Amino acid sequence: MKQGRPRPEPKLTAKKKPPQKKKGPVEGKALAGTSREQATGDPASRLIDQRIRDLGGWRGETLARMRALILQADPEMTEEWKWKGTPVWSHHGIVCTGEAYTKVVKLTFARGASIPDPSRLFNSSLEGNTRRAIDIHEGETVDARAFKALLKAAVAQNGAPAKKAPVKAAVSQNGSPAKKAKPGASEAKPVKLLSGGNPQIAKADGDAPVQAYIAAMPGWKRDLGKRLDAIIARSAPNVRKAVKWNSPFYGIEGQGWFLSFHVLTKYVKVTFFQGMSLRPVPPGGTERSKDARWIDIYEDDQLDEAQMARWVKQAAALPGWSP
Repeated sequence: MKQGRPRPEPKLTAKKKPPQKKKGPVEGKALAGTSREQATGDPASRLIDQRIRDLGGWRGETLARMRALILQADPEMTEEWKWKGTPVWSHHGIVCTGEAYTKVVKLTFARGASIPDPSRLFNSSLEGNTRRAIDIHEGETVDARAFKALLKAAVAQNGAPAKKAPVKAAVSQNGSPAKKAKPGASEAKPVKLLSGGNPQIAKADGDAPVQAYIAAMPGWKRDLGKRLDAIIARSAPNVRKAVKWNSPFYGIEGQGWFLSFHVLTKYVKVTFFQGMSLRPVPPGGTERSKDARWIDIYEDDQLDEAQMARWVKQAAALPGWSP
């Protein structure tokens, strides 16, 4: 049987792969370095803008509103972006952060445990010794005026960084070292006015720091401060005084504090910590302020000294507030 010629093996040819399309940017995500139409301010502010847009809905609206209140309360506030996605507002240190969760928008104050909260806005992180927070759920609204006052108190608590002046040796006219001045011979340094014109006075007990605060109150507010202090002293002879968180506090030994006042840009705020128990109830207050109520006194207002005295007498007889 004849063998035929071997058939040539078929040539194997590689199939050409179809050209792959280049991947473009993922929809909905911004490339690094690209700008957005509504981006304003520094890079941190732009990231916060983007965060608000990404959240959308009630959480985005809530964070945007609270951010606006923060910047209105302190125009010198610095916006930062930390911890891989947390908006931070700072002034001589961190004041607060803004976090968004599924069911809550949280404003955490870095030193909240050390600032007065007469309106009782803090409702979260109450067990710690440093931070305090405000949890805002869908449908809830934080009182704007009370929040701004709280934020200003937080900024004041941070204080300004101390500046060390260069030490220079004093020299007399003849070139020899000058003699040291006697204690008290130099003029006292002027009191610094914080945001809203509120005097910055160190924490201390007694009448002296309260009088120093009143003496530093600007303009017409100084006379009002003197009148308030006199009414309180007459109406509560056993009153205890102190300056805390850059505000005069008045209380009764063993009962806590019943009243405080604070300078703001256009008015002086007088807060009764148990205001809901007074008759008549002072006009200022919200649902979130709980027992605290206040009265805002403007320059052209006529102070009803008799009513103020009645409120002070009632407040001094009640259990006070203890921080």
